[in-house]
Amino acid sequence: MEHKPDEQKPLDACGPADRKHDDFVLGTIGAAVNELTSQFTAAALDTPRLDARILVGHVTDLQPSLLFARPDQALSAAEATAIRTLGARRLAREPVSRILGHREFWGLDFELNEATLDPRPDTESVVSAALALKDRLPEPAHVLDLGTGTGCILIAILSDWATARGIGIDREPRAVQAAQANAARLGVGSRAQFREGNWCEGLVDIFDLIVSNPPYIGEDEANSLAPEIGFDPRAALFAGADGLGAYKALIPSAKPRLSTAGRLILEIGVTQENAVEALLNKAGMTVEVRVPDLSGRVRALVARSG
Repeated sequence: MEHKPDEQKPLDACGPADRKHDDFVLGTIGAAVNELTSQFTAAALDTPRLDARILVGHVTDLQPSLLFARPDQALSAAEATAIRTLGARRLAREPVSRILGHREFWGLDFELNEATLDPRPDTESVVSAALALKDRLPEPAHVLDLGTGTGCILIAILSDWATARGIGIDREPRAVQAAQANAARLGVGSRAQFREGNWCEGLVDIFDLIVSNPPYIGEDEANSLAPEIGFDPRAALFAGADGLGAYKALIPSAKPRLSTAGRLILEIGVTQENAVEALLNKAGMTVEVRVPDLSGRVRALVARSG
């Protein structure tokens, strides 16, 4: 029976007292959200209720904010089964973004696949540093994104820099495919190219801006990482015992590809500022700007030749 508006219970009111058997627990939107929230809380997940709302909203094709208005909306058997399946995946510590297959970054929606790193909010520091250079670089600026993954850095830059054009390089063919698809869907496909490659090998172009979020985790840190990180491709995370292997290869290959006024922007680990700066200096480059992340820690370095 459909409830009248004044008979509806708030979403968060459908609690333990309503749980009589499994079919009823996942019988309505409100009960499903609360059941997943209870399971996620018991598993010590960071954002249990938010995760529950997102997963239930995904299955029911409703925005999470609309779930509050429909706590008593009945779920079909197929929806209940799908919610249980997604809940089990989250309990196995698979990130919500991996379960859904997409992630928001810089206000844009990026599709993921098994070959792409899941974009993190801190990587937006690279984008903001790049856009801060708009008035200091030639027009139209030519941008190179090394280890492009989903294409999120390059695509975000191009989305806010209408005259810029760029190339994204990745060793993984499936990452290149994802980046191409994201660029086309997000409206910058005519200004972005994506290619398979290993850093700057084989490139002859000169670029005004080179950006990268390379792998920078040391192999000996693997056992200390959150389980969710294990769902990212290993090659996008780890760079030798000290986490500096990618920088050691990338920096010397990037410098010759920079224009006279060009800049290199690198995302770094929170303990790597001094080590990466030393590698830049060794290659004849100088750190010009240190860019903080959302926690105020240096997350990106902007360097120039000389």
